[in-house]
Amino acid sequence: MPTVLVLGGTGEARALAAALAEIPGTRVISTLAGRIARPRLPVGEVRVGGFGGPAGLGEYIAEQRVDAVVDATHPFAERMSWSASKACAATNTKLLRLERPPFPRDPAIDWREVESLAQAAQSLPAAGRRVFLTTGRQGLAAFAATSDAFFLIRCVDAPDPEALPPDRAVLLDRGPFTLEGELDLVDRHALDVLITKDSGGEMTQAKLAAARERGLPVIVVARPPRPAAQTVQTVSEALAWLGEHAHDG
Repeated sequence: MPTVLVLGGTGEARALAAALAEIPGTRVISTLAGRIARPRLPVGEVRVGGFGGPAGLGEYIAEQRVDAVVDATHPFAERMSWSASKACAATNTKLLRLERPPFPRDPAIDWREVESLAQAAQSLPAAGRRVFLTTGRQGLAAFAATSDAFFLIRCVDAPDPEALPPDRAVLLDRGPFTLEGELDLVDRHALDVLITKDSGGEMTQAKLAAARERGLPVIVVARPPRPAAQTVQTVSEALAWLGEHAHDG
């Protein structure tokens, strides 16, 4: 009975867990970081919380007799990816990275890539003074000192008030989002610049379409570096890889 450990609370991770649960003789364990108050739970066994670094993850892999690990974490969850790489190397466990492709580059969008949230904050107010900030609640402190711009901050859970810029409104919402809804936000709040991470995925692409239609520049935080690993972009590719490798022991 092969055991597959799926890291991450992404849509791809949930879809993979659901598909694996349908395969007779396969045990799937999904892990969530526990940073979201009401996460969407995947099918099968679920573990919530951190491991305490690569050593703790390695111990868990050994205890559960995991045959293969699929790192399906968010493209910006770099700490977990590095832990998975080190833990799998230490335990001689097969590792696959399931990572959705980046946002497609639209030549009709004023696309401005930066390396960090701090660089995104430094681009203001030159890039715009009415900011649609969709980078999530982690890292909002990078914008806390920006006093000459208004921020519409959208995230799933309420952020730490001390990490917020002085002139802001907070919108608690979870995708998928529609073009109609995004255009309404842009128009209602007179937004003139979008700041986002290059997380990819269809659930949040509507904001890019809205930026294109309204002519907003898009400040995009580039993905962080990841450890070298076999990588696929779709759940079907991950299933095919697991079919070849999860039984190798």
